[in-house]
Amino acid sequence: MLELGQGQAKSAPAGDLIKDGTEATFMADVIEASREVPVIVDFWATWCGPCKTLGPMLEAAVTAAKGKVRMVKIDVDREQRLAGALAQQGLPLQSIPTVVAFVGGRPVDMFQGAIPQGQIKEFIDRLVAMGGDDGGLAEALEAAEAMLAEGAAVDAAQTFAAILEEEPENAAAMGGLARAHLAMGDIDKAEGILNTAPQAIVTAPELEAVRAQIALARQAANAGPLADLQAAVEANPADHQARFDYAQALHAAGKVQEAVDELLELFRRDREWNDGAAKAQLFTIFDALKPQDPIVLTGRRRLSSMIFA
Repeated sequence: MLELGQGQAKSAPAGDLIKDGTEATFMADVIEASREVPVIVDFWATWCGPCKTLGPMLEAAVTAAKGKVRMVKIDVDREQRLAGALAQQGLPLQSIPTVVAFVGGRPVDMFQGAIPQGQIKEFIDRLVAMGGDDGGLAEALEAAEAMLAEGAAVDAAQTFAAILEEEPENAAAMGGLARAHLAMGDIDKAEGILNTAPQAIVTAPELEAVRAQIALARQAANAGPLADLQAAVEANPADHQARFDYAQALHAAGKVQEAVDELLELFRRDREWNDGAAKAQLFTIFDALKPQDPIVLTGRRRLSSMIFA
């Protein structure tokens, strides 16, 4: 697991992840323990065929969760009084296997019968989200983003990479790793990272944002002289190509708002020019920024007013 100091959530020791439960230990192992981490209770019996199939699958999934969830196994034949008391409180234990999830000291989800491994994983993923324990990944992401913001791109890249080792489908970490390499000036490496994204996160907003940033970075590498392009636009305001190139040069120089202003002016003058290049470039800039960035909010509003005028 990632190590980020004392503030990081701790995983349960391997021996504590899966236990046999009894009436005497139920309060401590299930009710109280679920206030710290979600607890799955598997109600089973030795004579139950589906239980023999489901039990090992549950144990494998709990082990794979690396401490984000725990499991308590209750043999309903040996613990008849406990099963009866829980049934009186509303748990449907008339048939087994029955699996009940506890979070914060109370039951929050359940299923009965043997289900496929994929559904078991979905069940556990929901519990982890309810429990708010991600093994410290959220803290690690926050730390990596802070490093990147402070200019420590190499350290940020190492942290993002470590997160991906724990959770390969973490879109925020993959996007962050690509952005870290962009900050180091390695556009090809950033693009290569995105090309390795698991199918489940290929279209995630975090990755789409980096794709837009990569496109803008490649444009910046080929941007013309800012002063010359500005002079060309001032000499001939109807020269759409000069204005478009000027907008690209402005963005390359870090003048994002000014670039958006020029593209909006180009769109106002001729929205269809070069197959709608002005609008496409605006969307690329907007996608590269955070959705709540004032430049994005104002720019989208101004563009919409022109489109629907």
